[in-house]
Amino acid sequence: MFHREGQRIILITFVLCALLAVVAEHHVVSAPWRIGVQVAAIVVLILILQFFRNPRRIAPKNFDEILAPVDGKVVVIEEIEEKEYFRDRRIQISIFMSPINVHVTRYPASGVITYSRYHPGKYLVAWHPKSSEENERTTVVIRTPKFGEIMYRQIAGAMARRIVNYAEEDESVQQGEDSGFIKFGSRVDVILPLNSTITARLQQKVRGAQTCIATLPQQRDDE
Repeated sequence: MFHREGQRIILITFVLCALLAVVAEHHVVSAPWRIGVQVAAIVVLILILQFFRNPRRIAPKNFDEILAPVDGKVVVIEEIEEKEYFRDRRIQISIFMSPINVHVTRYPASGVITYSRYHPGKYLVAWHPKSSEENERTTVVIRTPKFGEIMYRQIAGAMARRIVNYAEEDESVQQGEDSGFIKFGSRVDVILPLNSTITARLQQKVRGAQTCIATLPQQRDDE
């Protein structure tokens, strides 16, 4: 299954790769070069297909948990001063996606969208400390039943040039549902209240709509 944002690119790539393979078959005399061109065309098509793959994920929809919004690696867990919306101290969890990760963004919690903004910006590498504030990005805030308002940001990386965000203000959303897409390398920040219990670990590999990255404080106390 492939994401809808990749349908046009997949079709164009398929046509171009097919034409390249046909041209090589009829016009490249040297067999090694001909085979090399055709193999390269197939490899490019496979890479595009794997980038836009959209595996079906069924989230548990637990109001006591925040799920990872994307596949990738946790690269930052720190307390920050959130300046755009909350304007107070929060905990930030940053997940870096390499080009080989699934790039679908999914809602980390169920609730109502109270804020959704797109910000044009730079294309610093996704792990740069200032990428959260200076790169092209979207900011989405969800009012959840138990955590209050939480935020996530889609952040473009050095290769990414287009962020797709489906979140609309006043819309009710469900944990794990498709909320957007970032093309070709990126990062997503999740900003939570200070009293959240962080279950994610630095360098941990997480799966969107599957891996719990934070819980309510009392859940940890009950264990």
